[in-house]
Amino acid sequence: MSDPSILSPLPRVMLEPLVRAALLEDLGRAGDITTDAIIPSGMRTQVALVARQNGVVAGLDLAALAFALIDPAIVMETEAPDGSPVRPGQVLARVSGPARGILTAERTALNFLCHLSGVATGTASIVTAIAGSKARVVCTRKTMPGLRAVQKYAVRAGGGSNHRFGLDDAVLIKDNHIAVAGGITPAVKRARAATGHMVKIEVEVDTMSQLEEVMRVGADAVLLDNMGPEMLREAVGMIGGRAIAEASGRINPQTAPAIAQAGVDLISVGWLTHSVAVLDIGMDYEAG
Repeated sequence: MSDPSILSPLPRVMLEPLVRAALLEDLGRAGDITTDAIIPSGMRTQVALVARQNGVVAGLDLAALAFALIDPAIVMETEAPDGSPVRPGQVLARVSGPARGILTAERTALNFLCHLSGVATGTASIVTAIAGSKARVVCTRKTMPGLRAVQKYAVRAGGGSNHRFGLDDAVLIKDNHIAVAGGITPAVKRARAATGHMVKIEVEVDTMSQLEEVMRVGADAVLLDNMGPEMLREAVGMIGGRAIAEASGRINPQTAPAIAQAGVDLISVGWLTHSVAVLDIGMDYEAG
């Protein structure tokens, strides 16, 4: 998990379009007809956002924004900030104010909070598994459409680091680029000629012969795809510190330690953002 004191929150201007779109989707054409029918308009209440599982929390700012956009009179006070380890029964935040607004925003707030806490928790599971090694856990571009910025924020909350944010961050020459370009060497040479001096070049390889070619032509980083620990150790030796060594391919907390011990610099994990399980968090009534 990340140190909550140094985890930089995303600015509201980045979060508001996501939360507003989610609320509008939920409100539909007539608003919250259930809550409006059974809760008096002047009623106030207080609830707690409570963890049901062990994990790492992320997404509290989006939850707070969901409540605030429905009713600015709703106040959310955080007790376990993003990046904090949490246990079952722990209160993450308390929310108080107009009851209608709290109930209407509940699901949108929890959707963001549970999902992003799941991303942070999954990240922390691998960070913990490789503790003591030099390797860092990084995410990928395999993010849910529209949620890349907040998912990558949640990876940071879990103690991980970010890979590219988009296609314009850096050059990553993958297998299909190599196939269409006619090989590693022409692909790297064209990339180097077309990009500026600040742009890094990484090449994906899955065989030692490909790695040999990359090291001849030169690259800033090498993505070692679906290699076992022994092959990774050999690859790291061949790279010899001349490029960043990144391992990828179906890595989980059980397989990560041996991969880290092979000497790679980075371990990239796609499931952290494309298929991670949510962290179970609920909203519990406390007082009217």
